[in-house]
Amino acid sequence: MTKYSLRARMMILILAPTLMIGLMLSTFFVVHRYNELHRQLVDAGANIIEPLAVASEYGMTFHSRESVRQLVSLLHRRHSEIVRAITVFDAQNQLFVTSNFHISPSRLRVPDGEKLPATLTYEREGSVVILRTPIVSESYFPDESPGDDAKPTGNPLGYVAIELDLQSVRLQQYKEVFISTLMLLFCLCLAMLFAYRLMRNVTGPIRDMVSTVDRIRRGQLDSRVSGFMLGELDMLKNGINSMAMSLTAYHEEMQQNIDQATSDLRETLEQMEIQNVELDLAKKRAQEAARIKSEFLANMSHELRTPLNGVIGFTRQTLKTSLNVTQRDYLHTIERSANNLLSIINDVLDFSKLEAGKLILETIPFPLRVTLDEVVVLLAQSAHEKGLELTLSIQHDVPDNAIGDPLRLQQILVNLLGNAIKFTERGNIDIRVEKRSLSNNRVDLEVQIHDTGIGISEKQQSQLFQAFRQADASISRRHGGTGLGLVITQRLVNEMGGEISFHSRLNQGSTFWFNVDLALNPNAASDPRAMECLQGKRLAYVEANEAAAQATLTMLEATQMTVSYSPTLNDLAESHYDALLLGLPVTHEAEIESGGLLPALQRADNVIMALPCQMQVYAEELKARGVSACLIKPVSLTRLLPVLIDHHSRVVPFPVPRQRLPLTVMAVDDNPANLKLIGALLEEQVEHIVLCDSGKNAIRMAKERELDIILMDIQMPEIDGIRASEIIRQLPHHYSTPIVAVTAHTLDGEKEQFIKAGMNDYLAKPIDEERLSQLLASYSVAMPAVLVKIPDVSVSLDWQLALRQAANKPDLARELLQMLVDFLPEVRALVERYMAEENVTGLRDIIHKLHGSASYSGVPRMKQLCQQLDRSLRNNPHIEGTEPELFELLDEIENVARLARERLDR
Repeated sequence: MTKYSLRARMMILILAPTLMIGLMLSTFFVVHRYNELHRQLVDAGANIIEPLAVASEYGMTFHSRESVRQLVSLLHRRHSEIVRAITVFDAQNQLFVTSNFHISPSRLRVPDGEKLPATLTYEREGSVVILRTPIVSESYFPDESPGDDAKPTGNPLGYVAIELDLQSVRLQQYKEVFISTLMLLFCLCLAMLFAYRLMRNVTGPIRDMVSTVDRIRRGQLDSRVSGFMLGELDMLKNGINSMAMSLTAYHEEMQQNIDQATSDLRETLEQMEIQNVELDLAKKRAQEAARIKSEFLANMSHELRTPLNGVIGFTRQTLKTSLNVTQRDYLHTIERSANNLLSIINDVLDFSKLEAGKLILETIPFPLRVTLDEVVVLLAQSAHEKGLELTLSIQHDVPDNAIGDPLRLQQILVNLLGNAIKFTERGNIDIRVEKRSLSNNRVDLEVQIHDTGIGISEKQQSQLFQAFRQADASISRRHGGTGLGLVITQRLVNEMGGEISFHSRLNQGSTFWFNVDLALNPNAASDPRAMECLQGKRLAYVEANEAAAQATLTMLEATQMTVSYSPTLNDLAESHYDALLLGLPVTHEAEIESGGLLPALQRADNVIMALPCQMQVYAEELKARGVSACLIKPVSLTRLLPVLIDHHSRVVPFPVPRQRLPLTVMAVDDNPANLKLIGALLEEQVEHIVLCDSGKNAIRMAKERELDIILMDIQMPEIDGIRASEIIRQLPHHYSTPIVAVTAHTLDGEKEQFIKAGMNDYLAKPIDEERLSQLLASYSVAMPAVLVKIPDVSVSLDWQLALRQAANKPDLARELLQMLVDFLPEVRALVERYMAEENVTGLRDIIHKLHGSASYSGVPRMKQLCQQLDRSLRNNPHIEGTEPELFELLDEIENVARLARERLDR
């Protein structure tokens, strides 16, 4: 849209009405005058021919052409300015006379076939006007007698036609149009004069005000509008000047505020610089305090765990001796109290590590169901003692082979499940594990723990995840605890990439749930044919508790058995089944009578009883009466499936008494109690023991004799364990001797520090006997044949080693060995193919996978060959240099397969 200035707008608004009015008036005047002149012309013509018609009556009556011609000529001459011709026609419409023979009379004649005019008629043709009027006979003349030619009175004698020239009035019309135009232009000039005067009085001051406002906008606040103005313009001038004065005052005030703020900011910056210096000093003090705290925690860890190591270790050793019931109960109490104290210490240290950001999660393969089952079995006794039904429901689509930190996952479950047991007096505690999402190499799991306990009020829920706080101080005193369990759990879940939340209502129970993101283990060995023997088998399941029954039925969906469930034994539909799983309520305290057990034994050949922990004392008695196996509630597939598979097919061998390894082990510890405990533990497992109470004595003994393994304490006076290990490593005959760090330190990064210092492994205090056995067994396999005197057959298959690697569980050892046997044909085919293709990468991968399977199946020779081949292929990536070892591995595969089949068929 075009923008016009105020000047142009005012000019348009003033001149446009004037011009429109003038044009309208001029047009009206010209048109009116034109019509008026036209009428005057017609009237003049009528005034000429009407008297002529009267005067021509006599001549027409007596056919006197001369007299009529004289009249016509006279009138033409008198009115020649407007008359072009006057013509008289007779009654027969014939020319009688005309005043101008130069004009054709036919234009004035009435067209043939039309009547003669009876009155005055008007006709316009171009620039001429034709008038016609009749000549009528009105009377006879008295002095003359009418002749034969006379016409009677009232008869038409003819008519007179006159042609008038309009050009005669055109000049007058042009004059009047010219005069009208001059008057219009004159009025416009007057309007322009007034408009100019108005614009000078209005637009000039407005331009001055606009210029003043623009200067004010640019910062010239002293600018003012001056000059004399009228009306509203004067009011506008005063408003602009007032605004300029207000802006000036505001600007001065703002400048003062800016100066004041600048001064304050300068002072603040100076204070901030002082505070930054103080904060820097405080930061250094905090860092120093954190360092001192870390050292304190490390020292306290050692100082607290060292005596606890002796208490727990010797308590367990004493429990192996002959004791009466009271003594055994006291020792169990001591062991539980020491373990509780150790748990509190672990909570405090874990919290400190989480606060310092030094907690590092392990990434190792582990079986998920076994990991969860261990936690449930561990805490089942606490739940059953309170009469609580504990259930574990793992959905069958949850993958089992995961990669992560199983110990930290168990710690999360122990904290949540322990709290549920602690704050629940009656009812159920249900654990549900389900899959949230699954990709090619990762799984997102959700674990829910629901209890029917005391619940948490809304006011107390805000304090739940705060360190050293519990929902209720009275509850804390009643049930005990440090108040760190949920804080540590929340931090661990966050470290695993998950979240934790809960829902609870007072006196209506609580539900805690968390999710963790775990990697999947693609190299995990599996036996898809393990459950083929269960296909088509019928299993009867009896369980009175509805929650426990539902969890077990969900678990049994993964098997190929036909399951029939009933709350009671008598309600089973059929009389006999292949197997019967009988669950007893946790509140059942009386012994099972033979009469009550007999109906169950009659309903199935394989009777499996799920007992609460307090009834496990009757397990041997029940087996003697005919029960196939007794499982601790809650039932898990990890413990139930081996019993179902092995039943009727083989007899489970009794554990073979442990044989001491032909090793010489030196243990170094400055604490006499710990040194004595380590000696007692080693005495049961190895043939030769060397005990040293200081690093100096350890160095001296290492110089004097050959050692197979060295267990080295870290914190010792004079020469600590790390320095002693470095000196021992410099001895020629101990260059490759395995040195294991034994310490109560738990701070992350120390294991890497020990290995960097030349140590081979790490053993934490309090020493776990099972962990010590596995460690000794793993290093005994790597010993030269001259040191480990084992028969030739045990080089390929050592059943005792397989039992130790399976935690002395024969069922598990058989399962691991069977999985290895099933895997060997595939290994042999791949090794032969990769040798033919000279595929070093594929060969190294399959050997590495075989090494992992051989590490838990009691096949030391195969494991040693895999280690040698893996090392050789990494150092020299050519198959030709490793062909002897490869052929030896193929022979060893045949030996292991043959010996394993013999063992499994027993």
